[in-house]
Amino acid sequence: MNLSIFFEPLDEDTFLKYNKPRSLGADISCFLSKFPDWRAADIAIVGIDEARGRDNTEEPVQKLRPARPVREKLYGLSKASGRCKIVDLGNLRPGIRLEDTYLRLKEIVELLISHNTVPIIIGGSHDLEYGQYLGYEHLERPVNMVTVDSSVDMTEDPEASANQKQLRQILMHEPNYLFSFGQIGYQSYLVEPEVMATLEKLHFEAHRVGEVHKNLQEMEPVVRTADLLTFDVSAIRFQDAPGYAPANPFGLTGEEACQLCWYAGQTDTLTSLGIYEYQPELDPDKLAATTIAVMIWYFIEGYYHRKNELQFSSNKFTKYAVAFHDNPDKMVFYKSRKSERWWLEVEALSGDKGARIVPCSYEDYLQATRGEVPHRWVVTQARIG
Repeated sequence: MNLSIFFEPLDEDTFLKYNKPRSLGADISCFLSKFPDWRAADIAIVGIDEARGRDNTEEPVQKLRPARPVREKLYGLSKASGRCKIVDLGNLRPGIRLEDTYLRLKEIVELLISHNTVPIIIGGSHDLEYGQYLGYEHLERPVNMVTVDSSVDMTEDPEASANQKQLRQILMHEPNYLFSFGQIGYQSYLVEPEVMATLEKLHFEAHRVGEVHKNLQEMEPVVRTADLLTFDVSAIRFQDAPGYAPANPFGLTGEEACQLCWYAGQTDTLTSLGIYEYQPELDPDKLAATTIAVMIWYFIEGYYHRKNELQFSSNKFTKYAVAFHDNPDKMVFYKSRKSERWWLEVEALSGDKGARIVPCSYEDYLQATRGEVPHRWVVTQARIG
């Protein structure tokens, strides 16, 4: 497929000046006059100028260019790793209808991840994550999704904008290939109790912003489950990212957002990242653009520090079996000797299904040693049946 027909090139006069020696931009091959060789790349940056999902309109797309200020900040950052293989494909041309943009994004994501290239999507409205999710349909296997957002976008209100109900769209999509869903950073006063009850009924994980503040490291296993991760900028407090509306003084700090992106970059199974809802017209000093650029920087650094820890039968892991009092069953844990990360083996209730090994934390292991069943074990077993 000729991907270049889907993209608009970047402004050559503007972006060439950011490719300074020893900067990250110097190692990014951009779509200026010639389309870059994305098949040889580890990571591909994709901008999307699409806000109809926020405005609830089918009017022609306005040229908001949300990715441009982020690129300007990102390209100028110093690189820490060795040589990176990164391409910037430019800005995806939106479809005539919003649904056409979803399908176009699906094709791009599907093609990139099929060639082991990880797309970083810098988008408009958060409903674009639906197109990102559709890019996994061809895998024909269960998919794990994690989103960082201050609200849970699954309202039933028919008058609501598309970026308030895309999660419901994902849950209702056929075929249904969503195995697990994790929500990080939601704020209780922005979420209807019925929505939280639905997530609990579906055995999905949801973590309040207060939990993140209290123990950010406990979010690492949640992120480590993901095949795809989406990040709504409104999850970050307005002081650190004044580029969304309505303004919210509460939320994640910029440092916490960067740490979550570092976790995501290190996740061996994660194959796409989407950052949405940035509105450059609300960011006159480009503070939010800087925050997002540094988040992407940490994701890239995390990617180049992946450990390839997916073979649990190897000598790279220490196996722990925890026995419960008066119970012949044991709970099995694995600890990486290299990264010291933990995994938990969960047996299916039905005998015709095999065990599933899922990321967990050291605290889950300590719970088991105290004779308590970790919540992560309970919800995973409920999913696999």
